[in-house]
Amino acid sequence: MELSTVDLKRCSLVRLGGRVDGSVAPELGSNLRAVTDSGRYKIVVNMADVTYTSSACLRELISAWKVCRRWNRGDLRLAEVPPEIAKVLTLTGLDNQFAIYNSEVEAVGSF
Repeated sequence: MELSTVDLKRCSLVRLGGRVDGSVAPELGSNLRAVTDSGRYKIVVNMADVTYTSSACLRELISAWKVCRRWNRGDLRLAEVPPEIAKVLTLTGLDNQFAIYNSEVEAVGSF
């Protein structure tokens, strides 16, 4: 899994890549917690280079989404979700929970 975080003016941008399975999902969760612990609750996760997600990855995204949404502080939004991952989100009903954007620019601009 490749992971990088950039703090922008409007939000924090997290770029994911590779396989995000049970062995690396805790690293994703700790990275997202570090962002929220620093007081930034508007997060965009760019998933353009993600080839596989497990339920552990979805669990970490949901957990971070709940922290961001608590007390209307912010939101976690997804950008450039590959078709295979979008299919998983649709089957699990998470496409209704997360705001999903076609481009990173649209997602960042939505804040």
